Amino acid sequence: MPAEPGRSILWGMIETERLRLRPYTLADFAPYCAMWSDMDLMRHIGGVAPSPEDAWNRILRYEGHWSLLGYGIFAVIEKASGRYVGETGLADFHRGLGDDFDKAGEAAWIFSSEIHGRGYAFEAARAAHDWYARHKGAGRTVCLIDPANEPSLRLAARLGYAPFREAVYKGRTAVMLERSSA
Repeated sequence: MPAEPGRSILWGMIETERLRLRPYTLADFAPYCAMWSDMDLMRHIGGVAPSPEDAWNRILRYEGHWSLLGYGIFAVIEKASGRYVGETGLADFHRGLGDDFDKAGEAAWIFSSEIHGRGYAFEAARAAHDWYARHKGAGRTVCLIDPANEPSLRLAARLGYAPFREAVYKGRTAVMLERSSA
């Protein structure tokens, strides 16, 4: 696969039984926008779909993570079909939620509604966590989840996360969770 302009190395390719995890490419923009326009997904993530400009800026932010920090959010591709199905990874979002949150790698995930219930989110998130631990070292990671997002809270628990406090982020209450990978 030829490198895109500005990218000489494809960082962090991961393959699981059913999925490929890799940093975003320009070709991911349209399916990314489509996924983020699903209001069923958005109800737990601020309730508003990002504009195309905001989506574009998020993808650029993800590239910045890879370029500057050597880790970040992976685009998740279904091997069988080759289609984009979601994202997961760990990042440094500088949310301003306190040292007990902001100084740890922050896990994130979101997957297209059409593939919910297949176990892809756990498969991908576990692989991303394993990759992060190998490349950044074992340690504490965190995540931020809407308390009404029961599927995401279940996934976090399966990954070993436990709540440690609540916070208000962008006007919404969220559960802060942590895990230690020793």
